[in-house]
Amino acid sequence: MMAAGRMDPIDLTGKRVVVTGASSGLGLAMTEALLRAGASVAMASRPGAKLDTEVERLVAAGYDAYKLPLDVRSEESVSDAVTWVQEKWGRLDVLVNNAGIGMRTVNPRFMIEPLPFFEVTPDGFRNVIDTNLTGYFLVARGFAPMMVKQRHGKIINISMNHETMRRRGFVPYGPSRAGAESLSYIMAEDLLPYGVTVNILLPGGATDTGMIPEELKAQIKVPLLRPEVMAESIVFLASEQSDGITGERIVATEFSQWYAIRFHDHTP
Repeated sequence: MMAAGRMDPIDLTGKRVVVTGASSGLGLAMTEALLRAGASVAMASRPGAKLDTEVERLVAAGYDAYKLPLDVRSEESVSDAVTWVQEKWGRLDVLVNNAGIGMRTVNPRFMIEPLPFFEVTPDGFRNVIDTNLTGYFLVARGFAPMMVKQRHGKIINISMNHETMRRRGFVPYGPSRAGAESLSYIMAEDLLPYGVTVNILLPGGATDTGMIPEELKAQIKVPLLRPEVMAESIVFLASEQSDGITGERIVATEFSQWYAIRFHDHTP
């Protein structure tokens, strides 16, 4: 039974999930939440010690976690990841598009010394767009046919506050997230006939994910959210409770209110 604004505990046992950018930040926090709920999670990230360490830690803790080397900017790498899922699991229930890079790759002091767009290098612009927007497209494009064939599946694209899309000095990060949101809405429409849902999830504020250099954190006037803010909402979106919900933009810090409003009419 559902009570207004409250969810029953969610069991994701048997659910097979791919999370990109899973070795740190929001990706790691969401991975851990999904694993705790019983899901099997392929942790997709660029290969390296960070990914190895986190997968080993979670496996040692008894979770069903797997290492999935993936460069989201490479069609070949995405194709290899799709092949791994097909051969290992035979299906995919949930894809979480999360891998991304932030403004620090263009301007390390972006929070206190914004750089106007006309001083951003073309290579810096392309690098962020290729990862945050084209990467979402390539990964979703790779896994969507499997879900279409299954006639079920859930894609969850991680985004950021609308403020980042119009804030001074936030080119190219803002445009990359705005583009990813437009992509998500169109994907939701394209996949509607096949029973595959697409939703957007964002933290709801500046989050301590490593994208803000340590030396600048003390100069930020608002407290940073913890990545774990994503836990409840990502587990819900991966579960059968979210069946049929598509084209939604859900803010993690406001999830309880969204849930109460969404399900109020269905409360016994």
